[in-house]
Amino acid sequence: MRPQIGWFVGLVESYSSLEVRDATEADGCKKADLKKIKKTKKIYMQQVKNGDTVKVHYHGKLTDGTTFDSSEGRDPLEFEVGAGMMIPGFDSGVLGMAVGEKKTINIPAEDAYGPVEDDRIMEFPKDRFPPDMNPEVGMALNMSDGQGNQFPVVIAEVKEDAVILDANHPLAGKELIFDIEMVEIAGASPLIIMP
Repeated sequence: MRPQIGWFVGLVESYSSLEVRDATEADGCKKADLKKIKKTKKIYMQQVKNGDTVKVHYHGKLTDGTTFDSSEGRDPLEFEVGAGMMIPGFDSGVLGMAVGEKKTINIPAEDAYGPVEDDRIMEFPKDRFPPDMNPEVGMALNMSDGQGNQFPVVIAEVKEDAVILDANHPLAGKELIFDIEMVEIAGASPLIIMP
């Protein structure tokens, strides 16, 4: 019977699990090498958890393939996981990732910018716009509520005597797809795997 010990071969594609097999002299390992391998007890891997500050590269697109945002050509996006800095689906999508890992996540509208809310669509009289302004569909404007808070709107429709304004987020009601690459995990505790 050949001597066998657990031998770490390498990380599998997901980077969050390990491929382990038995090493023997038949694999070309010398007895001295097998003794060194046998002494290796722990393998450290960091995985994202809530509270970690991470840096990611991303490419965001709609289900029709249209890109709406990307970090290409820019520094990676940095944020604290679980702190409400990101849409919920993006936050939960990076949990468990390791540095170097790439994955694609599909985020339903409910976990992205929410559904389109009809009460955020309003009709505004055309005569209340400045006289030198020619409202056009797709034009982005800033409105002010009764308390002086500013919020963005987009002109959705121009009628003869009124303009339909939409205060929903431009990506509301849409499923989003993100290609994500984990670049860095700051403040993470390593996951210890015993072979």
